[in-house]
Amino acid sequence: MSGATPPPSQPYQPTPQMNPADERLWATLVHIGGIFFSFIPALVGYLVLKDRGPFVREHTATALNFQITLAIAYAVGWVLIVVGIGLLILLAVWVVNIVFSIIAAVKANAGQPYVYPLAIKFVS
Repeated sequence: MSGATPPPSQPYQPTPQMNPADERLWATLVHIGGIFFSFIPALVGYLVLKDRGPFVREHTATALNFQITLAIAYAVGWVLIVVGIGLLILLAVWVVNIVFSIIAAVKANAGQPYVYPLAIKFVS
């Protein structure tokens, strides 16, 4: 075994930071993805990109919090559909999702922070 090379001293390398343009791009895509795929893009973005830069971490956490809040509101709407008001809740949540996600995407693309109104903070 004298010819074997020793194992590296640090097998895991730290994740490289993204440049600001890439952070803005991914933050924008996470916000827009919430319109079409609910909390899935925000969850995947948070899990994969949270260590790649502070800007993208802030935006993915914010988007995830907002999408989880909307998922709860959708569930309430589906439960209350029996009473009749559920349709109004589902419509309102759908409109709020589109409007606030577009606002957040524009802010992310401009490199500005954004906090969704009405979002419950689950992830920090």
